Amino acid sequence: MSVERTLHHFPLDPASRQVRLALGEKRLTFSEVQVRYWERPPELTNLNASGLIPVLIETHGEDEPLVLCEARAILDHLEEVNPEPALLARDAAERAEARRLLQWFDRKFEFEAGGYILHEKMEKRLLGMGAPDLTNLRQGRDGLREHLFYVDRLLQAREWLAGKRLSLADFAGAAHLSVIDYFGDMPWADFPAVKTWYMKLKSRPCFRPLLTDRWPGLTPAPHYDDLDF
Repeated sequence: MSVERTLHHFPLDPASRQVRLALGEKRLTFSEVQVRYWERPPELTNLNASGLIPVLIETHGEDEPLVLCEARAILDHLEEVNPEPALLARDAAERAEARRLLQWFDRKFEFEAGGYILHEKMEKRLLGMGAPDLTNLRQGRDGLREHLFYVDRLLQAREWLAGKRLSLADFAGAAHLSVIDYFGDMPWADFPAVKTWYMKLKSRPCFRPLLTDRWPGLTPAPHYDDLDF
């Protein structure tokens, strides 16, 4: 039975990007509804009481639609029902490492680095809250560098973030870093292993739709969609 999928998301949201990358890598077709989540539209809160994105709706024929809320639930579901290509390794240690790094980016990285930068560069513009706070931006950029030192060390010893295989950890990292790169805040030259890894991901077919993302009033850095940046 064919499955119809509709993804409610915001193009520059890291969590939404993780799901789009996984759907693309697994070659699963879906339609998109772009959501102005900061306005808390009722159509979103009716799907997910938290008002958070992404939300994936799967429809199987005449069955009741399956509503999957937020990235971890969606990613786990996609891996369970569409196991190939696998985005979690069969090796238990590598699978555990991928899950650890998923949590790392979605909690620690977001709290210490990405959240500061995206609030000042993106959310304030969307909400009409005025100019970025330079102190917060500096704190976010300092945090970003600390995290990049750590990720660079991992990638000097590994082919992919969690080990030998491309995994959901790579998509989590790429989703967070790609939005920061959209705003031109990635110090790529200082972290060659991270840059090489990101170039590999950026050239994959699943990444191409992200490179076309644009939002009114939010102009990307000139190199954002350049594969040879």
